Amino acid sequence: MSQNTGSTNFPGTSPSTTSGTGSSTTGSGTGTAAATGLAQTAQEYGGKITEAATQAKDYVTDKVGVVGDKIKELQNADLAEITENAKDYARKNPGQAILISAAAGLLVGLILRGRR
Repeated sequence: MSQNTGSTNFPGTSPSTTSGTGSSTTGSGTGTAAATGLAQTAQEYGGKITEAATQAKDYVTDKVGVVGDKIKELQNADLAEITENAKDYARKNPGQAILISAAAGLLVGLILRGRR
């Protein structure tokens, strides 16, 4: 059974030893070991952040491509056809059409209000 000498051991540090005379010495390299442990932890978090940033970049790049394709599609479409499609959608889904119209009106109102 080990005795508790009153010292706290942190990950990456070595425990301090106490002799019977009341003097205490620390293991050599305790500060270096702690710094090494912190550096390794920082590298792990840095790797995780880099991975998350790469995934976010890929996701945004994909979505920008989709939006670009939709814009090109709308530029080439006939305005009368787009209007007719919107009318058909509103007839089939009146509740959603009202909500979309209300949201669009709110957004335009906020934009115009912000310009004043």
